[in-house]
Amino acid sequence: MKTINKMKKLIMLVSIVGLSYACNKDNPQPKPQENCNCGKILSDDVTDYSVVIRNSCTGNNKKFILYPGDWVTAYVGSDMCIEGANKW
Repeated sequence: MKTINKMKKLIMLVSIVGLSYACNKDNPQPKPQENCNCGKILSDDVTDYSVVIRNSCTGNNKKFILYPGDWVTAYVGSDMCIEGANKW
Protein backbone atom coordinates (compact mmCIF):
# COMPACT_ATOMS: atom_id res chain seq x y z
CA MET A 1 0.00 0.00 0.00
CA LYS A 2 2.85 2.39 0.83
CA THR A 3 4.45 1.67 -2.53
CA ILE A 4 1.23 2.67 -4.35
CA ASN A 5 1.02 5.96 -2.41
CA LYS A 6 4.65 6.75 -3.19
CA MET A 7 4.03 5.95 -6.86
CA LYS A 8 0.96 8.25 -6.92
CA LYS A 9 3.00 11.06 -5.34
CA LEU A 10 5.79 10.57 -7.86
CA ILE A 11 3.35 10.60 -10.80
CA MET A 12 1.71 13.77 -9.43
CA LEU A 13 5.08 15.46 -8.99
CA VAL A 14 6.22 14.57 -12.50
CA SER A 15 2.88 15.76 -13.89
CA ILE A 16 3.12 19.11 -12.12
CA VAL A 17 6.68 19.70 -13.28
CA GLY A 18 5.80 18.71 -16.83
CA LEU A 19 2.71 20.90 -16.85
CA SER A 20 4.57 23.94 -15.54
CA TYR A 21 7.24 23.47 -18.23
CA ALA A 22 4.59 23.18 -20.95
CA CYS A 23 2.80 26.33 -19.75
CA ASN A 24 6.00 28.36 -19.81
CA LYS A 25 6.78 27.17 -23.31
CA ASP A 26 3.36 28.29 -24.65
CA ASN A 27 3.89 31.89 -23.54
CA PRO A 28 6.79 33.21 -25.62
CA GLN A 29 8.49 36.31 -24.32
CA PRO A 30 8.14 39.43 -26.47
CA LYS A 31 11.11 40.01 -28.74
CA PRO A 32 12.83 43.37 -28.56
CA GLN A 33 12.31 45.46 -31.65
CA GLU A 34 15.33 45.05 -33.85
CA ASN A 35 14.69 47.88 -36.27
CA CYS A 36 14.03 51.13 -34.47
CA ASN A 37 14.70 53.36 -37.46
CA CYS A 38 11.05 53.64 -38.49
CA GLY A 39 8.24 55.96 -37.61
CA LYS A 40 5.43 58.26 -38.72
CA ILE A 41 6.16 61.32 -40.86
CA LEU A 42 4.96 64.36 -38.92
CA SER A 43 5.87 67.15 -41.35
CA ASP A 44 7.78 67.92 -44.52
CA ASP A 45 9.61 70.94 -45.95
CA VAL A 46 10.06 71.48 -49.67
CA THR A 47 12.82 74.09 -49.22
CA ASP A 48 15.34 71.42 -48.17
CA TYR A 49 13.42 68.19 -49.03
CA SER A 50 13.27 67.24 -45.37
CA VAL A 51 10.82 65.29 -43.24
CA VAL A 52 10.38 65.09 -39.48
CA ILE A 53 9.76 61.51 -38.31
CA ARG A 54 8.55 60.34 -34.89
CA ASN A 55 10.44 57.16 -33.98
CA SER A 56 8.04 54.26 -33.34
CA CYS A 57 10.31 52.80 -30.62
CA THR A 58 11.38 55.87 -28.65
CA GLY A 59 8.78 58.50 -29.55
CA ASN A 60 11.57 60.98 -30.37
CA ASN A 61 11.34 63.27 -33.41
CA LYS A 62 14.18 63.79 -35.88
CA LYS A 63 14.57 65.74 -39.12
CA PHE A 64 15.97 63.94 -42.16
CA ILE A 65 17.05 65.46 -45.47
CA LEU A 66 15.94 63.27 -48.39
CA TYR A 67 16.70 63.09 -52.07
CA PRO A 68 14.02 64.95 -54.08
CA GLY A 69 12.75 61.68 -55.60
CA ASP A 70 12.32 60.13 -52.14
CA TRP A 71 10.77 63.29 -50.68
CA VAL A 72 8.03 63.31 -53.34
CA THR A 73 6.71 59.94 -52.11
CA ALA A 74 7.10 60.70 -48.39
CA TYR A 75 3.60 61.70 -47.33
CA VAL A 76 2.79 63.28 -43.97
CA GLY A 77 1.00 60.70 -41.84
CA SER A 78 2.60 57.71 -43.54
CA ASP A 79 5.30 55.47 -42.06
CA MET A 80 8.91 55.65 -43.20
CA CYS A 81 12.11 53.80 -42.34
CA ILE A 82 15.52 55.44 -42.64
CA GLU A 83 18.20 52.88 -43.45
CA GLY A 84 21.63 53.46 -41.94
CA ALA A 85 20.40 56.00 -39.40
CA ASN A 86 21.44 55.68 -35.78
CA LYS A 87 18.66 55.20 -33.24
CA TRP A 88 17.08 58.47 -32.32
